Amino acid sequence: MKVVLAQPRGFCAGVVRAIDIVERALTKYGAPIYVRHEIVHNRHVVETLKAKGAVFVKELSEVPTGAVTVFSAHGVARSVQAEAQERQLPVLDATCPLVTKVHNQGRRYVTQGRTLVLVGHAGHPEVVGTLGQIDGPVHLVQTAAEVETLPLALDTPIAYITQTTLSVDDTRHIIEALKARFSDVIGPDTRDICYATQNRQAAVRDLIKLVDVLLVVGARNSSNSNRLRDVGEEAGVPSYLVNDGSEVDPKWLEGVERVGLTAGASAPEVLVDSVIEALRRLGPLEVSVLDGTEENITFNLPQVLRIPDAGQPATANA
Repeated sequence: MKVVLAQPRGFCAGVVRAIDIVERALTKYGAPIYVRHEIVHNRHVVETLKAKGAVFVKELSEVPTGAVTVFSAHGVARSVQAEAQERQLPVLDATCPLVTKVHNQGRRYVTQGRTLVLVGHAGHPEVVGTLGQIDGPVHLVQTAAEVETLPLALDTPIAYITQTTLSVDDTRHIIEALKARFSDVIGPDTRDICYATQNRQAAVRDLIKLVDVLLVVGARNSSNSNRLRDVGEEAGVPSYLVNDGSEVDPKWLEGVERVGLTAGASAPEVLVDSVIEALRRLGPLEVSVLDGTEENITFNLPQVLRIPDAGQPATANA
């Protein structure tokens, strides 16, 4: 059996930064460090950080007074920031810089007098955080059909922003529907779409031309991982989402000669390795990597974690 690995796959710069923030905070301040919600959507990452002393909580009310607190990569609403400030919690903000950029874009559009439309999945932590970062009403749309139900005049000045874990291809039809219905629509350049989401989906589109089955390593609650599986299914290639090698079903591989393997942006390479080992137990294996985009993007850590012995993080705004 031949296994072809997508390139790029796995961790993006925002995820690397978020995990680094927790690990460096543990080194600098000692355990426990409290993290609001999953730092990224991956059970293996969360359990690994728990073992090092990170404590994951649903709400800030669970954080003891004075404890160093980390906001997850998905971002938080202003009300959460205000609560942390009120409690004087030392905060390290691991929000992905590309998510922060979306927040800033949305606020800028609103100050220009435009009605804001957010393209995203209801209930996703990033969407919840973005909605809570914008002063004024925001209309959330998940499909092109929902554009037709927006209770807005056709000449309403519209601006749209998008959830970062959706690619250009994911949002294209919705944006086209907005422009078809409304006469005055603006939004960010497609270059502002999350590079990691777009690159991973493009890699999978190349990969599925060469394989009989697609395996995607990622968590069930990971939006970008689910979308990678969807890309395969939409092309007619049997596609499966697995947390790790233990979830690989040999029945999926009966009669299969070529397996495509990729990973969502929050899945570490060690889980990809575990899938390869699970496949290797089924018989002889030949592994290759598909040519693809080389990513060299990095994001800076909070200043307090870059300077040795800089003391406690600033209260609620590091």
